[in-house]
Amino acid sequence: MTPIPTGATPGLSRRGLLGGAAALSAVLLTGCGTDNAPATAPTGQPRRGGRLRAAFAGGGANETLDPHLANLFVEASRAKAMYDKLADYGPDVSIRPRLAQRWEPHADLTRWRVHLREATFHDGRPVRAADVLASYARITDPKRAFRAKASLAMIDLRASRAVDDRTVEFALTRPFAEFGNLLAAFGAYIVPEDTETFDRPVGSGAFVFDSFQPGRSLLLRRNPDHWDGAAYLDELEYLISNDESARINALLGGQVEYAHDITPTTARTHAGDGRVAITRMANSTMQGFTMKVDRPPFDNRDLREAMFLLTDRRQLVDTVLSGAGQVGNDLYGKGYQYYAGDIPQRTPDLDRARFLIDRAGAKGLRITLDTAAVASGFVEAATVLADQARQVGLTVVPTTGNKDTYWKDILTNGVLACYRSGAMPIETHISQRLLTNSTTNATRWARPEFDALYAKAVSSPDEAARRQAYDDMQRMLHAEGGFLIWGFADFLVATGPNVGGVSADAPANTLDWARFDKVWLG
Repeated sequence: MTPIPTGATPGLSRRGLLGGAAALSAVLLTGCGTDNAPATAPTGQPRRGGRLRAAFAGGGANETLDPHLANLFVEASRAKAMYDKLADYGPDVSIRPRLAQRWEPHADLTRWRVHLREATFHDGRPVRAADVLASYARITDPKRAFRAKASLAMIDLRASRAVDDRTVEFALTRPFAEFGNLLAAFGAYIVPEDTETFDRPVGSGAFVFDSFQPGRSLLLRRNPDHWDGAAYLDELEYLISNDESARINALLGGQVEYAHDITPTTARTHAGDGRVAITRMANSTMQGFTMKVDRPPFDNRDLREAMFLLTDRRQLVDTVLSGAGQVGNDLYGKGYQYYAGDIPQRTPDLDRARFLIDRAGAKGLRITLDTAAVASGFVEAATVLADQARQVGLTVVPTTGNKDTYWKDILTNGVLACYRSGAMPIETHISQRLLTNSTTNATRWARPEFDALYAKAVSSPDEAARRQAYDDMQRMLHAEGGFLIWGFADFLVATGPNVGGVSADAPANTLDWARFDKVWLG
């Protein structure tokens, strides 16, 4: 492993961050009453300088700095710091230009011309059209398994070309009006042409590589020539701890200034502590259940509607999410672009649910609910739903499966399962999960008329026509779909009171989430 240079903060010791909370707690929790004034971010103009130390959960010695392989939260944040995409997601998951200054289609929407802004890699080379094409070719290599491959699959790279150094013309396999969604795909970062090794990464991002110890730390320096303006921080250091209590204790002890991914319980505990500021990023994670509509018992529409009506979403948010979230309405993407927010909110109606269950001949039915400890709250949500179902004559039996194979297992097996999702455009959610040929269709929803609406939406150059098609699709899903979406969880981070610029308007996986070039130390 690369040694940490003189002057760098070493990975926190085994009695500190890396070893967990126990050794720190006796010192840090002494005198931590709740009568302190709550911390707030510094006000006034941002200032330059300093090193921010950010604590994340990690992946041990297998962590990578290859941005096309980024999967963990820490890997995604580090990739964002060192690299740029052509575009990224705004707060409502609409598309924001990044390395691409603009893009426009040919009349038939099968070709798009992308104009690159003036930007340079950390070694001084300009970002060129050839780098973009090479990066996308690497991601879509059929011999590899990069996360963005599926999103970029409709690009015909053999028919695409570099018009000049700052203009790329992409050929698509079919008309596609939502082209910006491809450019913003998770992991679709631009690297210099012919890049294959990432021991000393060279990107175009706001921070430049300094040193890396997998499973321990990554030290970055400000890129003074970043196209979006130089970062406020002199240095950014990522430190690793898989223990949430250790991350918060390191913050309390002054060993870090930023603790990523804390629980609602931790947030409540330290709400009055002047050493901790909590940032809540709303709508970060969709929470729900999947009902398979292609097999008994949920091939019966009455029973699916009964499930919608027996569910007390507020109880689930209050208990499973400890109140750190919003109720859902059985539709993905609350608050996102194209979300059908005018559909009335579902509320429990137990009498109607009992009537529908009787009409479906399902009273007393025993239904297995698949769950696993693959995400926070899954097992608890299954228990709450089982209690709610019992009130209307259904016996829902939570069954804990193998967490290592859970996501693969629930795609094809079972009838009812716990489910969650991070942020992505509503178009992407539909294309990946709800079309007849979608590869991750956990509800087995297959409707030719629904597929036709999607095709109409993505092939129309008219924004109003697209919005209407998305609205029609969501009304169909709300009435008879297989996603029971009960809530949207907040994502919580904790910072020291001297940290400014952490955006609250940034669901996880969007541009401003876990982004540090706009953060400063007061």
